Amino acid sequence: MEKERETKIIDKVVESDEIIPFQYSITAYGADYPVDGLVRRISDGSIFIPPFQRQFRWDRKRASRFVESLLLGLPVPGIFLSREEETNKLLVIDGHQRLRTLQCFYEGVFTDGKEFSLIDVQQQYNGATYESISEEDRRRLDDSILHATIVRQDEPSDDNSSVYQIFNRLNTGGVNLNPQELRACLYHGEFNDLLRSLNENSCWRELFGPVSSRLRDQELILRFLALYFGGKYSKPMAGFLNKYMGANRHLKLQSSKQISQVFNNTVETLKKHLGRNVFKPRGGLMAAIFDSIMVGIARRLEKGDIKDIEALNRNYIALLSNKGFIGATETHTSDEENVVKRVKLATEAFGNIK
Repeated sequence: MEKERETKIIDKVVESDEIIPFQYSITAYGADYPVDGLVRRISDGSIFIPPFQRQFRWDRKRASRFVESLLLGLPVPGIFLSREEETNKLLVIDGHQRLRTLQCFYEGVFTDGKEFSLIDVQQQYNGATYESISEEDRRRLDDSILHATIVRQDEPSDDNSSVYQIFNRLNTGGVNLNPQELRACLYHGEFNDLLRSLNENSCWRELFGPVSSRLRDQELILRFLALYFGGKYSKPMAGFLNKYMGANRHLKLQSSKQISQVFNNTVETLKKHLGRNVFKPRGGLMAAIFDSIMVGIARRLEKGDIKDIEALNRNYIALLSNKGFIGATETHTSDEENVVKRVKLATEAFGNIK
């Protein structure tokens, strides 16, 4: 069966406009953890590896060499952790591959589900598992030390976005995580779980297309919710989304029921009456058309269901032909002026439909 192609998203944001300005006051301190203590903390959740921080990328050979280094008493790179003030858990910023390798070796099962026995290492360890190594070697591994740098953001105190910046800079090699993947790490919690659930809405799947492997579909849902619920917009868009997701991380601003009702009602109305290509007037899904039409329709639905479907289609077509709307959706789409303008025009276009 041919694999479905991922949806092309057209988001005409000027890269330089999306640099998030920041300056932090950060406390950083070191801590030395014995390996067996790290594994125990991962297993009980005291050290939290976000589920989408990064797919496990090490093969068995590389993982084996890391374990071997500890068994031989060789130094290994340290890890970076961030302490979450509200839970006192340690969030892994850098070191996921090393920590997951240790957890797999202690549990005896590699990430492919097969027994984790060491390969391509010195003869005395080749084929060894945690259970099969000598008591002396097991004690040496248990007592091996990994140095951790633990960071805490002191200022600003209303978010934890420094972790976003640190993670982004530490992970410059290989495949970088995109902004929504980073948000899923940093702001894990009830709101992030809700985004995943909303992403399964059947009407949304028809409007967007195949599930995005890089969470672009979830980012668009977040973008709609932030513009609808999040108050006055200020650029850059990435920073605006960070602040809203962080502020509503535990659904204290808007409830799951409130958010679900607004999103589901909006996408179901659009799919039913304007069709699956409503956000794709020129092929790819245009993010600026998506966010403005979603907000405009959601605001109209606050007054009840739309009954005049002919007027809805007529006003939709007229909106797409509006020169002001075209300009606000095609260039510098994260500028405050353009975001406010296109949302206002979409709200006016749909607001008086019966």
